[in-house]
Amino acid sequence: MSNPKVLFGFHAVGVRLKTTPKSIVEIYIDPTRRDARMRQFVDKVNEAGVRLIEADGMRLAKLCGSHGHQGVAARVHELTQVTSLDELLEQLEASQLERSMNERVQPLILVLDGVTDPHNLGACLRVADGAGVHAVIAPKDHAAGINATVAKVASGAAETVPYFMVTNLARTLNELKERNIWIIGTSDVAAKTLYQTDLRGPVALVLGAEGDGMRQLTAKTCDELVSIPMRGAVESLNVSVASGVCLYEALRQRSLNPA
Repeated sequence: MSNPKVLFGFHAVGVRLKTTPKSIVEIYIDPTRRDARMRQFVDKVNEAGVRLIEADGMRLAKLCGSHGHQGVAARVHELTQVTSLDELLEQLEASQLERSMNERVQPLILVLDGVTDPHNLGACLRVADGAGVHAVIAPKDHAAGINATVAKVASGAAETVPYFMVTNLARTLNELKERNIWIIGTSDVAAKTLYQTDLRGPVALVLGAEGDGMRQLTAKTCDELVSIPMRGAVESLNVSVASGVCLYEALRQRSLNPA
């Protein structure tokens, strides 16, 4: 197995405990926290037979590199995931061939260009998990990586959603096009809105960081650009909120009238 890493917070540790308890080396808790939430959590740890260690707040903060641990942390082994985007897409293509037309798995991918804040990335991963996204893609030189803060904010989604950091984002988008995945970017100035776009087929939704948006080359590589209608005074949404709007519109369309 790989060297253990650290997860912290009730959600992140709780999801791992629920889904793959055997991958947990040990769980640390703050013994001074005796509220109902902690008692219920400890009961679940004991039921799973995972080693439980008491640790004060200072030790937990040192272990996590953060004070936002909520009195819970865990040392865990990395989960086995697909190791490349090509491998993931091959699995999706195989799934489409194996299923009937009414049950086809249409790829849904989220691309984040310029999201460097770990809290935003964590929130995007959480939304992506909820919407059933098959992968999240970001450029290596212009994005946040997965760390303990991302994992905590993602509430377990950092463990379930494949996250690929690629060397050349424009090239990767072109490779997705070669696999018949339609690239839809979001832009405040696009005339066509999200709700006027067919999201039922294989789609990669591209969002940029709040304020700067997508880089120019990324925007040029998209097959089409769409906007999210804004009716109030603010000009744009936080990237995680925008991700939620776009992904759940895709989910709504696919649920009502599959391609």
